[in-house]
Amino acid sequence: MDALSPFLVWALAAALVVVGVVGTVMPALPGALLVFAGLFLLAWVDGFAHVGTGSLVLLGVLTALVYVVDFAATALGAKRMGASPRAIVGAALGALVGLFFGLPGILLGPFAGAVVAEYTVRRDLEHASRVGIGTWIGMVFGAAVKLALIFTMLGVFALARFL
Repeated sequence: MDALSPFLVWALAAALVVVGVVGTVMPALPGALLVFAGLFLLAWVDGFAHVGTGSLVLLGVLTALVYVVDFAATALGAKRMGASPRAIVGAALGALVGLFFGLPGILLGPFAGAVVAEYTVRRDLEHASRVGIGTWIGMVFGAAVKLALIFTMLGVFALARFL
């Protein structure tokens, strides 16, 4: 590796981690996988001298846990309010469409998607609204837990690397 190559790998790894952190709360980006890939690259460029197998396995488990939390939080939020499976799909589609409308779309898209989809099932606007709120709360709670897990991953890496 020439003198510039490690710098380029570090820059790519840092970019993956930053985009991954953003992707943790933005739908359509595999945030946790990008963070893991960035951290793996950082360990690789160092020849796994500081961050070894044990740390990488723990980071892999935390990465998988992010996806479990993502699914479970949304599903539990919706289920507590009596949502149909269509409402959960509607919330996911609403989140995706919301990306094109900036922050308001990101915040309101899942709610609107769940409400519209649930309304097509039961034709009860009050119930559909409750489902939308429950789904949205589940997604927000899930995003907070996912961010906590991502920052735990960064902490595990930093401890392994610098201690």
